[in-house]
Formats: sequence, structure tokens, C-alpha cells
Amino acid sequence: MYKRVKEATYLTAEKAWSYRAILRYFYIQHERMREFLFPEEIFASLKEAPAFHDYTEDSLHQDLDVLVKWGNLIARQESGKSRTIEEFKKKRFRYQCTPYTVEFERMMLQLENMGESFGGSLERTQFERLYQSLQKVEQVVRNKTKESDEECAQVWEDVMAYLRAIIQNTSDYMAYINSEEVEERMQTEAFLIYKDQFTTYLRDFIISLQGTALQIQDLLLDLSIDDLQVFFKQVSRHQDQTFRVTDDNKTNPMEEYGERWLSLKAWFLGNEHGESEYEMLQQRTNETIRRITRVVQRLGERHQHFRSRKKDYLHLAKWFDAMVEMDKAHELSSVVFGVSHTRHFFIDHVPSDDIYTDVWEEEPMVHETKPIVRNYREKTKAGAVTSNKEKKEMMQRIHLERKQREKKMIDQYIQGNEIKVANLPLVEAHVRKLLLSWLGKAMAKKDRTIKTELGRNVKVVLGKERVHLHAEDGVLEMPDATFIFIDEEVNV
Repeated sequence: MYKRVKEATYLTAEKAWSYRAILRYFYIQHERMREFLFPEEIFASLKEAPAFHDYTEDSLHQDLDVLVKWGNLIARQESGKSRTIEEFKKKRFRYQCTPYTVEFERMMLQLENMGESFGGSLERTQFERLYQSLQKVEQVVRNKTKESDEECAQVWEDVMAYLRAIIQNTSDYMAYINSEEVEERMQTEAFLIYKDQFTTYLRDFIISLQGTALQIQDLLLDLSIDDLQVFFKQVSRHQDQTFRVTDDNKTNPMEEYGERWLSLKAWFLGNEHGESEYEMLQQRTNETIRRITRVVQRLGERHQHFRSRKKDYLHLAKWFDAMVEMDKAHELSSVVFGVSHTRHFFIDHVPSDDIYTDVWEEEPMVHETKPIVRNYREKTKAGAVTSNKEKKEMMQRIHLERKQREKKMIDQYIQGNEIKVANLPLVEAHVRKLLLSWLGKAMAKKDRTIKTELGRNVKVVLGKERVHLHAEDGVLEMPDATFIFIDEEVNV
């Protein structure tokens, strides 16, 4: 493993432009199952490129000899088809690329298509497919099903393939999220358009991951290396059936399968060296969601900081000037500037990460002031396990009733299969917030179509004029938006 890899010399040699073009042609033909190529065919292909306008056959033969010397090509003399004595004297060769060359070119193609940024993705289906493959392994081990050696080998290959895909995609995507390019993009106000899509993508992945990963963990804990020996023997028997002229396998396949299984368990369950990669992935995804929330909050504060408040202060001044009673002015001052001479306690507890939640919608925070006494100790007492079944049922019933009221409230404003803002009468404050949330979510979609909390698909169409939406808590100037219910349109 420490020897010099001379097969990679062609990538950095002085004539890399010709060496790489020759070997790329060999790789393309190898993928088309054409193993042996003649110099004439290679030369004809190279001459089609403008860079090889002055390239000669002698130069090609010299390059082919160098690549044979470096181990990138294998030359075989073709003597059976010589038509003249001169052709026989020239030692006509045909060439085949080596396995090192094939892998190098395959890797170079992947690097060329990758670009300068990390790829990867957070695929929920890969965890589900891995769990299904592990269930097949368990069924074979527990003698629930009898599978052939070939089927066992295929199941084992599926398990390893899904694990490799999970490791590669998740690590690459986490590197992409933490890259400098994404960090710079997050600091711009243009990122606000994609924040909902980004957080939804991460949240859906976490929800799916938690459910599937727990099932995988239970299955891995139930299966030991000793239980899998019969399954590994079936896989090994199938691998031995592959015809090879030479015996290149110098390792014990049973030990190799056992090490791979332990690596799979370590990824989901951890080992003596530290916590599992699954827990780290979950922590990093949650941290990314919190980071996005903080960035969006800072962008909003920065936008408010640079905005001129002159018109707001003039409006407040006219409002105060119109007040006749001093008590009413005091009440307005308390709402605008807050209560004076108050003490504020800061605690670590955060009721909600949603920056759009109103203050009166959050639960009150509890702060306990402990006495500064040297011998003070907190009182402790044994706790009991309480059942919250009735509270959960009550909360669920209240939630369903609230959703039903919201649905009835929206239905009364639907005309045909749409809601046109310009035609709306005085609406409730909740309806105004709901329509604005639909409008904000639709702006982040290319087709302006979303699925609402009520389970219905809505498409938003914006007009060129601006209209006034009259609500119980004020008048809002906004674009002339029309909310079209697509599901109703399809049913018609």
C-alpha cells in the first residue's frame, strides 16, 4: 500500500493532454464492452478534436509505448492477420486498458461532474430500504424463510450498498451545509425565500429518520455475529462460485463480513470509542435548523434596524395629540413603549423557536430565585409517575375543534372554488393571518401551489393592482391575490 502508483503518472505528466485523451477513449470503449483497440482507430478518433490537428501517427505510437510502460495499457501483437511482410515487420499491436486505468477514468468523470461544491442529500427512502433488507437478513437467520445462496448474497450486497449510500450522501450534504458558500448565502436577504423549503426538508428528514432508525437499532441489537454465521456462509459460497483463473482473495471472507456488520452496528449504535454516527447526524441536523432560525431572526432585526422610523413616530405623535383624556394617553403609552420601571429576568428556557409566534401565544416562563446562602440546599422528594392520558385526549379534542372552526370560517369566504381578496368583507384577524401565511408559502414555490393546514391544495394568483384587506384588527394594503382551491377544481 506504500508503493509508488506509476499508473497515475499520466494525470500529471507534461503531455497529460494527449495521455488523458487516449485513455479516456479507451475507457469509453471499455464501457461499451470493446476491450481491444487498434492504433488506427485511436488516431482517427483523436484527429476529430481541434487540439490534435498537428498530431501524427508516430506521436501516437510513442504515447502508447509510454502508457504501456506505466502500466495503463496492455499491448498484444496481432500476427495472424498480417497481409504483407511489411505489416508483419511493423509488429502490429492491439491495446487493452488495465483495471487501474478504468478506475482512474471512472473517478475523474465523477470529479468532473461534481463541480466545486459538495453534493449529497438527505434521503429518507434509503433508511427504509436498508431496514427492509435487514428484515430479510433476520428472516433467513431465524429460519423464517429459506433463501438460496444467490439470494442471500444479493441481500447482503443491498445492505452494504444502502449503508455506503447513506454514509456518503449524509456526510457530503452536511459538508455542503457547513461550507463557506452556503454560510455566505445565508447572510443575504435572498435566503429568506428558501428558508421554509430548507427547514421543511431538514424537519421531514429528521422525523422519518427517528422512526426508521429506531427500528434498525432494535433489529441490530437482536442479531449477533454468532447468529449470522450461517447467513455469511451462504454468501461466501455464492462468492466462491464466481469463476477466476487466479486466486486473488487473500483475506478470510467470514472475517470481512463480520467486520462490515460491526461497522454497520457502530454507525447506528456506537461502540466503545464513542457515540454513533446516527446520533451525531441527528444533532447536526437539529443544530442546522436552529442556526437557520437564528440567521432569519438576525436578518429581520437588521432589516428593522436600518429602516427609517420617521413616519412611525409622526403617526404616533398625531395619535397622542388626538388624545383628550390623560388616562387614555397613559394606556396608549404602555402599549407602545411598554410599562416603565419594570424588572426583567432572563432565563435559558425558550418556549418556542418560531419567530412569528406572538407574545400572548407563548407559555409564561418560570424563574426561581435561590437564596445566596452557603448552607442552602434544595429540597427533594420522591416523584410519582402520573398518567396524562385525559389531558392528551382533551388537548387533541380542543385542537380538532379549533381546526374545524377554522375550516368553517374559511369556507364562508369561498366563492365557487376561490377566495378573491378584493371581494372579501370585514374578516377576522385569524383569517387575515392564515391568508398571509398561505401567500408567503406560495411565494417560495415555483408553481405558486401549496397544501394548506386544512388538507387542501391552493394555488395563489397575484394581480397587478393593490387592494385593501379589512380585518378586525386593522386595514392591510396588499397585492390583489386570488386563492384557487385546486382540489375543488379537479372534483368538478
